[in-house]
Amino acid sequence: QVQLVESGGGLVQAGGSLRLSCAASGLTFSRYTMHWFRQAPGKEREFVSAILWSGGTTYYADSVKGRFTISRSNAGNTVFLQMDSLKPEDTAVYYCAAGRNYYSDYHMFNYWGQGTQVTVSS
Repeated sequence: QVQLVESGGGLVQAGGSLRLSCAASGLTFSRYTMHWFRQAPGKEREFVSAILWSGGTTYYADSVKGRFTISRSNAGNTVFLQMDSLKPEDTAVYYCAAGRNYYSDYHMFNYWGQGTQVTVSS
């Protein structure tokens, strides 16, 4: 059974940083493209970032490009999201997802963690 457990969220002032982690189990982690999505209150879940199995190719939403960095540890079955220069509009629940390919559409995923809340105050 696939399990994804996100952590690292919290309350931070605008301009601050947070590092999110997602620990995966129940799958061959190194074969999966790992993704981060986020969902703000009253809004649809949106793509944030993704990293291919090798870690050599990454994808970012335009809204976070240059501020967020995704990375992974295949040995530790964990994907990370370093978030710098945070803005109030980054406030959302952040979720990770695993896919055999890169998808920016959240409908393509069956397994989600509980998410981790990120709140950026102005």
